[in-house]
Amino acid sequence: MTINCRGKLIDLSTPKVMGILNLTPDSFYDGKRYDQENRVLQQVDRMLSEGATFIDIGAYSSRPGADFVSEDEEKKRLLPLLEEIVRSFPKALISVDTFRASIAQEAVIRGATFINDISGGHRDINMLPTIKALRVPYIMMHMRGDSQIMQQLTQYDHLIFEVVDYFAQQLAKARALGINDVIIDPGFGFAKTTTQNYLLLSKLDQLQLLEQPMLVGLSRKSMIYKTLDSIPAQALNGTTALHMLALQKGATILRVHDVKEAVECIQLVNSLTADST
Repeated sequence: MTINCRGKLIDLSTPKVMGILNLTPDSFYDGKRYDQENRVLQQVDRMLSEGATFIDIGAYSSRPGADFVSEDEEKKRLLPLLEEIVRSFPKALISVDTFRASIAQEAVIRGATFINDISGGHRDINMLPTIKALRVPYIMMHMRGDSQIMQQLTQYDHLIFEVVDYFAQQLAKARALGINDVIIDPGFGFAKTTTQNYLLLSKLDQLQLLEQPMLVGLSRKSMIYKTLDSIPAQALNGTTALHMLALQKGATILRVHDVKEAVECIQLVNSLTADST
């Protein structure tokens, strides 16, 4: 349960928090919020000070129905701000959220620590070989299709089995290339209905069969605010409730908008575990 981040071993036997930094104008919760350098650096500083181990930076919205973004536009949004973040916070462990191998390579050259690929290596055949060459940790997520069509691809015969099988196949490809540090993300909200999202969460512990660290991204998602007849801005309480359940079912990284609250969840779950021993 460790990953090698530029020579630094990160122990995931105690869950960690990954703070989300969206550099996109159309993200479902914080679009346009971090469109200026000073705002970006202030938010990174805040998340690190609140206890984030990782910062995840994305320049291509993956929300359902999100607009296509060209490779050039993704680079334009991402790379200058990534360089400034690395310059300002040289010890920070930066994850870059991209499914493009060329972006991954450029990002790591500029100081990114690892890559978060929502497509799990399916949208760019060069991604896994690139990860091998870069020798960085890799987050692979479960999804079908892309952001434009994924919510039309929610037909499963057996959701949990198919998610596990998806990862088993992609993990085999990664291991064949000699990629050792892989984190799986079950992909809440990606090619899954609300009912399927809750089924996946209730059975999340079954993914521990894969014996890989597991990232969970539930923060302020529609499975929370639509169930509560609310909006993303009012979904922190629901997010916290589901984070507690995810941690008890084996999540090792929480990818969140609200770092302080997620850190507190981990502290409380650790207390439960300590009291039971």
